[in-house]
Amino acid sequence: MNTYQRRDLIVQKILEQGRVQVSDLVQEFELTDTSIRNDLTILEEMGLLRRVHGGAVSTSRSIQLAAYNTRMEHNREQKARIAAAAAARLHAVDIILLDSGTTVQYLARQIPMQVQRSGRLRIVTNSIPILEEIGGWAPHNLLMLGGIFLPEHQATVGPETLHGLQQFNATTAFLGCDGLTLDGGITSAHPLVAEVGQMMAERAEQVIVLADSSKLERAGFVPIIPLEDIDLLITDDESSSGVVEGLRLRGIEVVTV
Repeated sequence: MNTYQRRDLIVQKILEQGRVQVSDLVQEFELTDTSIRNDLTILEEMGLLRRVHGGAVSTSRSIQLAAYNTRMEHNREQKARIAAAAAARLHAVDIILLDSGTTVQYLARQIPMQVQRSGRLRIVTNSIPILEEIGGWAPHNLLMLGGIFLPEHQATVGPETLHGLQQFNATTAFLGCDGLTLDGGITSAHPLVAEVGQMMAERAEQVIVLADSSKLERAGFVPIIPLEDIDLLITDDESSSGVVEGLRLRGIEVVTV
């Protein structure tokens, strides 16, 4: 278990129990009192907990992070298969845009080792979890977009994020969504998230949408891009055959996994 995984578990324990004790964490993780207190200090600086005598308690931000993690776990097997199919299409010389969708985070986890080792793949993202996933191996080829932090999506949004995207021309934009319909295209639950997706699509030669079957035939709150702007949809094999066929009739390549 690495440091990030341990700290994620600490936050999860606080969310489940409301409070953790240093002594219990020392025993569970078989670490020193100093190491655990250092973890709690760092998590407090991130707003994920509040230190109290002998331990720590939850905060509003830790609750928001839990909501994000719940979305990550929803249909995780399907998301992992979709992400693997997307990762297989990456080339070392690509410049890619990764949005804040949870399935896109699974893609970041599955970038092939040969592509990682090439040192030439360039990645632009507004997602804090993706930064944490790949920051260790791509520090010189990873650009994190600035902007307003949106806790429930663990992402940056707003005018500064959009301005940053306007500076790049990318090979591919990988977009997630909250819904996809034949009439409405792909949609999001949040207007500022949708704006970022729209700009990523504009700045890329190719747009690949990653969406598990639960997203199809569901309309979100605000449009991201219409169907005609999508080059490829990667979804799972439980997706409605009617929607898949409808997309193909409109000239969109669909891959089911």
